[in-house]
Amino acid sequence: MKLKRKTKVIATLGPATESPEMIRALIDEGVNIFRINMSHAKHEQVRKNVEDIRRISGEAITRVGIMMDTRGPEIRTGDVPKDLNLEAGQRIGLTVRGEHSAEEVSVDVNYENLIEDIRVEDVVLIDNGNLELKVLEKKHNQLVCKVLTPGTLKSRRHVNLPGVRVNLPSLTAQDKEDIALGIELGIDWFAMSFVREPGDVLRLKAILDYHNAPQKVIAKLEDQEGVRNLDAIIDISDAIMVARGDLGIEVPFEELPIIQRRIVKHCARSGKPVIVATHMLESMINAPAPTRAEITDTANAVYEQADAIMLSGETSIGQYPLKCIQIMNRIAARIETSGGAGYYEDTKMTSKFAQLVKSAAVLAEECKADALIVFTQSGIIARNAAWLRLVSTPIYAFSHDEVLLNQLPLYWGIQPSFLEHSNNPEAALQEAIQKLKERGKIETGDTVVAVTEVKIEDRFVDTILMETVES
Repeated sequence: MKLKRKTKVIATLGPATESPEMIRALIDEGVNIFRINMSHAKHEQVRKNVEDIRRISGEAITRVGIMMDTRGPEIRTGDVPKDLNLEAGQRIGLTVRGEHSAEEVSVDVNYENLIEDIRVEDVVLIDNGNLELKVLEKKHNQLVCKVLTPGTLKSRRHVNLPGVRVNLPSLTAQDKEDIALGIELGIDWFAMSFVREPGDVLRLKAILDYHNAPQKVIAKLEDQEGVRNLDAIIDISDAIMVARGDLGIEVPFEELPIIQRRIVKHCARSGKPVIVATHMLESMINAPAPTRAEITDTANAVYEQADAIMLSGETSIGQYPLKCIQIMNRIAARIETSGGAGYYEDTKMTSKFAQLVKSAAVLAEECKADALIVFTQSGIIARNAAWLRLVSTPIYAFSHDEVLLNQLPLYWGIQPSFLEHSNNPEAALQEAIQKLKERGKIETGDTVVAVTEVKIEDRFVDTILMETVES
């Protein structure tokens, strides 16, 4: 069966989907990567999830990656004895370090530097922006605020401080425990929450280096500081996520589409994978069909040629997880046939491997080849092939490295397969062609283009081959 969608789909596991039966069904529908959200997941369940994913994907002969999303530093309100119904104009105290407030209504916040970091007139957003407060005055260990947007305040609600440089560690103690588990279980990608500067990513990479761990790092951009340091973060990261949940709260909402486009464009020009995430089909948590706005939003991410689009609550707790994947399949497959934004056309591929793959890609597209085959040991050639965003030619990447093969599902258009290492390039190419024939990807008479090696006298030379598939 020929590839129908090149944009990858990430599904978050949760109570609605973590059974083996649902994992199998999601893989059958085309999920490329499963996300495990450590803000909610327990270690015992994570172990079972990883075991089930590896076993089921192996049975299905489908490479599926696993992403562990770290919780990151969180600012939350404390417990309240009962829900607080706040009205516009009402005063409320936000306290730290157990301070007693003279205000009639008050709640504690777990961020001890809150008073030092925030200014009078700054805005505090609580519960994903559902409650908006303005700081009126600062006292010893409390802020006195005015309610701008009314609502109900419950226990342990998330707090955002737009534009405020939050002095929290990029990796918490809980994050480090979760990362140790991810290394032990051999997950493929760590998505690092609230990346504000390159040093945040380097801290996680230092842990991986210490353990000689092969995992790659996805930097989640979720606040204004991360956006300001965009290019430096792209340079040091293995991939980027446009995490529009917190980002949409931290920046003016009218700026969010522009920021998304900028991030995708900069990743495109740098050759780094990029994920667009959050609220893609949010209404389908409870509804059997998406809104027209959600369809257009998803289509825009596909048109921008992001490597992947991600579902969160839609698949973790939603009522229609399989339908969400089916709808994403339909949207992506249709939009990809209508063209793309073309951000990748401005890239300057200067390395030898990049130029080789580009030449093969041009040949494959102009000859309307049925497959572009690449052999890769480090993933660089496969990444370069994905970077080019081939319109019509499916890309098949072969490697003997199991770790790499489980990371490649994130890359746009790449279909990874295992192939034993061989010192005979011609034999490897024929074996790859045979595997694709057996899986119905190509058939007799099809044309394939391959980036491979040929032996000339006593040395191997990188080359491009075009071949007709024989019976």
